Amino acid sequence: MSSSNSSVLLANGSAALGSSSHDYGGNIYRPFSVFSVLTLTLLAMLVVATFVWNLLVLMTILRVRTFHRVPHNLVASMAISDVMVAALVMPLSLLHELNGRMWKLGRVLCQVWISFDVLCCTASIWNVTAIALDRYWSITRHLEYTLKTRKKISNVMIGLTWALSAIISLAPLFGWGETYTEGFQCQVSQDPFYTIFSTFTAFYLPLCVVLFVYWKIYKAAKFRIGSRKTNSITPMAEVKEASHGPQTAFCSRHATVSFQTDGDTWREQKEKKAAMMVGLLIGVFVLCWIPFFITELVTPLCSCQVPPLWKSVFLWLGYSNSFFNPLIYTAFNKSYSSALRNLFSRQR
Repeated sequence: MSSSNSSVLLANGSAALGSSSHDYGGNIYRPFSVFSVLTLTLLAMLVVATFVWNLLVLMTILRVRTFHRVPHNLVASMAISDVMVAALVMPLSLLHELNGRMWKLGRVLCQVWISFDVLCCTASIWNVTAIALDRYWSITRHLEYTLKTRKKISNVMIGLTWALSAIISLAPLFGWGETYTEGFQCQVSQDPFYTIFSTFTAFYLPLCVVLFVYWKIYKAAKFRIGSRKTNSITPMAEVKEASHGPQTAFCSRHATVSFQTDGDTWREQKEKKAAMMVGLLIGVFVLCWIPFFITELVTPLCSCQVPPLWKSVFLWLGYSNSFFNPLIYTAFNKSYSSALRNLFSRQR
């Protein structure tokens, strides 16, 4: 989501090598400073890496038939939203930064850019939430949460994710605030009521959901470990058996009986890995987006002003979540790792 008055990341740093010009905010814009060139290069690499990595995940899902089922449709939906962030949002945001916070592409393109910004980022956030919910139900209700039920619920979550994201992104086009103002300013609607609605619906509500989900997953994992320990018993009684001959005493003081099977061990390992993946996915999601959404909520509601440079840092930190999502998911899924290796080997 594009922040209001996003600062020129590329306009700070050392002295300009060429001539300087002034933007509408009164800041000196130095397009050829060393800091500008370095920042431009790093952000351009982030855009390309985000696009390529998410595109590889989509190609893997399309080419491997075993991935044409739940939960890979949720991963595909997340990859689509992140690809759209990299292809439709980040390049124009980088151009916006490069032009010194001035939007020179007109009102219509400004509205289109902001709409895609809100749509794709909101969908990416809710797709992370949907994956966390799917993992939670598969861990805590694996007997009830069958493949058929899982498919229906995941399709409903995907539909709701994109529908809700579309509502939030299209609301300003129907008069709820203005995205383009005179003076070449292009930003998310600063209407206070829209700010509260959009930030809570796009971030704070899914944040509460994912934190609650991970807390429940942690409790479920702790309960399983405790029940596994209690299922290992050590009988202490002596068993005496009467027979025609002398009595024989069977002492079983040191025998341990375990009710854990190989299947349970495999499931526990799988659930532990899924819990780690969800925890890392949620942790990175929170770290990437919470600085941006705090400033996005506070700034229009009060006279507080965040330094422009920090606004841009928070904005691009949020965008970087689209880069980390596929890395985290593929790192915890051997099927994806092997499928990606096979994809490259076939191309060679």
